Amino acid sequence: MNDKLKQLIKKKAQLDKLRPLPPELVQNLEEWFKVELTYSSNAIEGNTLSRIETAEVIERGTAAVISGKPLKDQLEAINHAKAIEFIKKLAKLRKGHQFITGEDIKAIHKIILDGIDDKWAGKYRTTDVFIRGSDTEFPRPNAVPYSMQELISWLHGTQDEHPVRIAADAHFKFVSIHPFIDGNGRTARLLMNLILFMYGYPMAVIRNEDRIAYLATFEMAQKQNNLKPFYDLVEEAAGRSLDAYLSAGQGKPIMAGLSPAQTSKLLKIGELAKIAGETIHTLRFWTQKGLLQVKNRSQGGYQLYEPSMVEQVKKIRRLQNKERLTIAEIKERL
Repeated sequence: MNDKLKQLIKKKAQLDKLRPLPPELVQNLEEWFKVELTYSSNAIEGNTLSRIETAEVIERGTAAVISGKPLKDQLEAINHAKAIEFIKKLAKLRKGHQFITGEDIKAIHKIILDGIDDKWAGKYRTTDVFIRGSDTEFPRPNAVPYSMQELISWLHGTQDEHPVRIAADAHFKFVSIHPFIDGNGRTARLLMNLILFMYGYPMAVIRNEDRIAYLATFEMAQKQNNLKPFYDLVEEAAGRSLDAYLSAGQGKPIMAGLSPAQTSKLLKIGELAKIAGETIHTLRFWTQKGLLQVKNRSQGGYQLYEPSMVEQVKKIRRLQNKERLTIAEIKERL
């Protein structure tokens, strides 16, 4: 067990000692997290509502007047908030990850797409799916039911693992199947939080501000079978939520450690090279020429890059290969 998981165990034990928290405090925390999870999870998928607009829609429904925003975006917020309430109840009913069923996952998805795409809500896809900007391949449609049954069997047979690690693995395995036409990311994050709820953890929020790093961890996990960056990101999210509950339970402000302005996980040049599919030598050269920006340096002196540099690297390569631009021309274009 790594140090992060040990730290989560320690924080969870501290929170358990503070429980039961005052009901009013718990309600306020849960409502705050419902908005934050709904906003972030939807924003990762392209929803245009702000945090404030998301809160307004969750509170007032479609009666909320959100000028210039699509009705679909408002329905996504309403549905996601309903799905959170559903998995809270489901966590109490199922009591452990070993009892989650395929129908449970379909039910979560059905809520997500209710009124948006009723034809496919809660139903496995019958066509191939693709992610824009990624060459990741997913199971063919006829293999989806079998792949989902494998996921359920894995859940039923998994024992003696830390709940946060089980939640992260379930998240990753589900996304790797992509069983639905739409709503896979949101369903995956709700499945992850369903498992966390079962073991007394507060909901973990993958922040929209960490979107690029989040997607990059999937690329690394799927192409290189390296799940460590993904585990790190999920464990950090779980830790932030525990910190918020601990702060609230101790009468302190909950926002410390939750600020969206907090720096996303930075990448070492080797990590950036692996994710982007380039050599370290190439990235060093492009950095020297001013095409890539170093965000910071580690204590050991290693260059650290923002996750956004992954797309920058791919763009540089496209400009070289497709438009035959020189380094100077690429720099000007960027």
